[in-house]
Amino acid sequence: MKNVTTIDSSEIANYANKYLIPQKNSFVIDTTYISYVYSLDSSLNQIKKNHLQPLQALYFNKTGKLISYHINCYTGGFPNLKWNRNGVFDSFPPKTQAPLDTIFTYNDIKKFVKDINDDKNAEYNILVFWNIAMGRQSKRLIKIVNENAKLADKSINIIYVNNDDIYLK
Repeated sequence: MKNVTTIDSSEIANYANKYLIPQKNSFVIDTTYISYVYSLDSSLNQIKKNHLQPLQALYFNKTGKLISYHINCYTGGFPNLKWNRNGVFDSFPPKTQAPLDTIFTYNDIKKFVKDINDDKNAEYNILVFWNIAMGRQSKRLIKIVNENAKLADKSINIIYVNNDDIYLK
């Protein structure tokens, strides 16, 4: 992981382009997200920790329920994270890797995504949390989510959310 520094919108756009993220699907998480997660009940500490990981792919069904969850600390692998360990991304939606929880629906999380314009008709909404600080690991997560999306037989909406700023606090 690189040192986290302030990143401006043009640098995010540059990396998004480099990682093949369509501009219309590229967004930034509001820094209030981290405060919100920390404010949740302390009995949810492990779940909170999961939702604060730098790299995440969250798959939601049409009703906004989390149905598949992937975070960096559950992947294993060195020097590269093994996102498809045990073939979890070989089907769509992928088999969940991290424990599913109900603390966030799709609508709950998107409140923290700046200027989101999402597809309300999609059968699945996928949020990909990525950042510049994690370098090639972000690029690898984005690539596997994009490859997995090709397996979908229903409409999907992929939203790429840069989260560098929340780690500055």
